[in-house]
Amino acid sequence: MSTTTRSDVAGAARVVVKVGSSSLTTAAGGIDPGRVRALVDTLAGVRARGAEVVLVSSGAIAAGLAPLGLTHRPRDLATQQAAASVGQGLLVHRYTEEFARHGLGVGQVLLTVDDMTRRSHYRNAYRTFAKLLELGVLPIVNENDTVATGEIRFGDNDRLAALVAHLVHAELLLLLSDVDGLYDGHPDAVGTTLLSDVTSEEDLDDVRIGGTGSAGVGTGGMQTKVEAARIATGAGIPVVLTSADNAARALAGDDVGTMFHPTGRRRPTRLLWLAHATEPKGQVVLDEGAVRAVVDRRASLLAAGVTGVRGTFVGGDPVDLVDPHGVPVARGLVNYDSDELPDLVGRSTHELARELGSSYEREVVHRDDLVLLHRR
Repeated sequence: MSTTTRSDVAGAARVVVKVGSSSLTTAAGGIDPGRVRALVDTLAGVRARGAEVVLVSSGAIAAGLAPLGLTHRPRDLATQQAAASVGQGLLVHRYTEEFARHGLGVGQVLLTVDDMTRRSHYRNAYRTFAKLLELGVLPIVNENDTVATGEIRFGDNDRLAALVAHLVHAELLLLLSDVDGLYDGHPDAVGTTLLSDVTSEEDLDDVRIGGTGSAGVGTGGMQTKVEAARIATGAGIPVVLTSADNAARALAGDDVGTMFHPTGRRRPTRLLWLAHATEPKGQVVLDEGAVRAVVDRRASLLAAGVTGVRGTFVGGDPVDLVDPHGVPVARGLVNYDSDELPDLVGRSTHELARELGSSYEREVVHRDDLVLLHRR
């Protein structure tokens, strides 16, 4: 049982707040000035008590709908990116004006998955956040929808917020929705109950979680929020899920919404991103001995333990390491291209170095670039 309490929430020194499109926009898709102002007033109050705030804000695509004459969120990627391009500037401009009323400056941070899984990129992202916070600037984060492709997307800002919370060493993640918390069924159904606390996976056994978001503007739903809570709490960060209307009370430590208590400890940042923010470009098949070495001994993957390669990838891409039955056991950043590996499988590192040169005396996946997905 976690010892985290609501008073700990109120005392968090660094907070990541995620707000969804439905909490910021009108039914027609434009920015709702009143909703934005109310959120900003709340976050300014948190800053006034001395805490640092990072805001992960959806709404760029939604904000771009009306200016483009669109009535619904587009389904094709190109139109989504166009709407994001138009709407992101409008959204940040609104935030800039509202935070200026409190004497606060903001900085825009747009991220892609690729930014956060390459070693040099994620370190640079951390330094950017650290410097913004040091300078008293409130970072406003969104996925870079304008350039992200279907293959390299976070998919929803709930997951992005959980990963950002870990990246910036947050002490609290607040997920704001159009629902006041997690219920054990549909919130409007008779007899459903709000879960005040979630301390383990067992607390979710009888919860029926829907997967759709708000009609017309959002991409997330309760399912994505629960998954984001799993990511954050598994890395030692408490999470509160509630409605935007309850934001001030939640940040004050009041008993509102649902509190997800930490279930694990902090992990190396890049490995958390690797596990939760990447899609594998292919698969590397391991023999039983390599599975034991990777899973049980946390060893690097060597070519001697590889029996096959599936898919097309290049060095540095994320790939799944699968057992002889095709079950993924780990994900890692591969050091070879997919067309190189077939000539290396089953051969020792020393043999490869002797025959092909010292450049081949390297692991297929180094243990520092590997995260376990499944324990057999």
